[in-house]
Amino acid sequence: MLHVRSRAKINLYLDVLRKRRDGYHHIETVFQTVSLADKLDFEPRASGLSMQCTNPGLEAGDDNLVMRAARALQTATGCALGAHIYLDKRIPLAAGLAGGSGNAAATLWALNQLWETGLSDARLHRIAATLGADVPYCLVGGTVAATGRGEIMSALPALPKTWLVLLHPDLAVSTKAVYTSPHLEKSSEKPFAGRTPAFRKATRAIGEGDFAAGIFNRMETAVFRMHPQLAELKANLLGAGCSAAAMSGSGPTVFGVCDSEAQAKQVASSLSNIRSTVVFTTPAALDSRA
Repeated sequence: MLHVRSRAKINLYLDVLRKRRDGYHHIETVFQTVSLADKLDFEPRASGLSMQCTNPGLEAGDDNLVMRAARALQTATGCALGAHIYLDKRIPLAAGLAGGSGNAAATLWALNQLWETGLSDARLHRIAATLGADVPYCLVGGTVAATGRGEIMSALPALPKTWLVLLHPDLAVSTKAVYTSPHLEKSSEKPFAGRTPAFRKATRAIGEGDFAAGIFNRMETAVFRMHPQLAELKANLLGAGCSAAAMSGSGPTVFGVCDSEAQAKQVASSLSNIRSTVVFTTPAALDSRA
């Protein structure tokens, strides 16, 4: 039996650039893992794959990203072994926190260990990329600058332990609708040596701890038009004393940066009408124990 925690990610910075030939968009983002985590138990079996999940809203069948990751590893290695996977779901679903991607990454990593398939990190990353744009990052975690669709990654200096408040409104945001919205004003800056001037400035500010200058999400303009309550939540975080606030990914989670654990708890308490989680930044996405 192997026990693994897969942590949530937030986007400290997210910009949308031109559309790619494959129909997706180029993005520039700073990923950051936080302490909110799902727990997965992996029990090896002689054959067959099965899964249970604590969240009744999440299908645990063949289409689940965890099951797809397990099958992808079997296909890549020719391994005929199986496993039973138990997922204790703590990260909200479809929240812009890469919970599903993290679960897929945990599955690739854990079954590579349990089945002794011996794949290198590079090979696991290639399999991860076939499962979703965020999955390769979720194998690593920490503070990472990413471009392309998010798969071209470069580690940034790890942030000192930083406390945040995550707000979890009970609504769904369509990522497709955001990308096709007429209110999504894409960046007109041209990358130089792989990064735009705005991205270079933002990564420098974040590295210096100047979150007010570095934190940004291009998607907010479009999403806030569709869901004005998210703009209100961001304003509430800033009004409660957070030094910076933004939406993560395409939402709906909104986060605020705090100076200390005590302040984060105070901010969360002051916004008691909305579900919240107090978290801190972490240097890795996965951890495990036998």
